[in-house]
Amino acid sequence: MHITHIAHEASAESGCYVATLANSAQPARLTYIVASPAVIVADHTETPMTLRGQGIALTLVERMVGDARAGGYRVVPVCTYIRSQFDHHPEWSDVLHA
Repeated sequence: MHITHIAHEASAESGCYVATLANSAQPARLTYIVASPAVIVADHTETPMTLRGQGIALTLVERMVGDARAGGYRVVPVCTYIRSQFDHHPEWSDVLHA
């Protein structure tokens, strides 16, 4: 894995997980919109083309899920990648907003 650091940037309206990657000037990102204090809408993931398929986006989703559990909020996964990961990880259902 090429992640050296994951930063979480958040405001009242939106947020972003930004992964700093070894050997890449471009970071990987997962973005979301705050729908309410208890719900975020995960709307986009982006990984540099040359580093796709290495689990980087999954690591960002796992971090978001962990933060949702710790923060007591739920996730609406509208990004197709994030949605597919929720489908593959039924153990995340506790943070999935129906």
